[in-house]
Amino acid sequence: PQRGKKKKQERTHRLISQQLVRSETDMTSITLPETFGYVILSCVAAPCIATSFMGGPVMKARKEFNVQYPNLYATPGYHKDADAFNRVQRGHQAVLVESLPSFTLSALVAGVCYPITMSITGVAWSVGAYLFQLGYADTNLDVKMARYKKGGMVFRLANAVAFGACVRMSGKLLGWWSS
Repeated sequence: PQRGKKKKQERTHRLISQQLVRSETDMTSITLPETFGYVILSCVAAPCIATSFMGGPVMKARKEFNVQYPNLYATPGYHKDADAFNRVQRGHQAVLVESLPSFTLSALVAGVCYPITMSITGVAWSVGAYLFQLGYADTNLDVKMARYKKGGMVFRLANAVAFGACVRMSGKLLGWWSS
């Protein structure tokens, strides 16, 4: 019984190895447009730089409002001016966690078909993200609309453009529409 089990395992390993080799050689290639480098610069590098710069105001606010690590946010009633710190932090987190991953993925995928559009969109996203945080942090503005008062809507529009271009490209690949 052991010998039969061992032969069966060897056969299974051989089949899996053959499938892996076959799948590696049967790959489809994608030709990237000449301008795709701009997509990488504006939709990967620029947002990384923008979000890094956005961390500066958070660090400054941590010192100013005495919000120590590991606290992500200030606790109302415990931290003086908790709302002021939380607005700075929330502006950064909304961009970094809620938007950056989906934007980057959508823009990179769509950039295969629309490299110039996505390059411009990446720059707009980065500038808009910074403006979004700037508005959110301004305690002189009503919190509900503060993030959009200083130009933060550009960031949301850039997200929509990247998502729409990604959907459009998908539809073209699936033959739902021709252009």
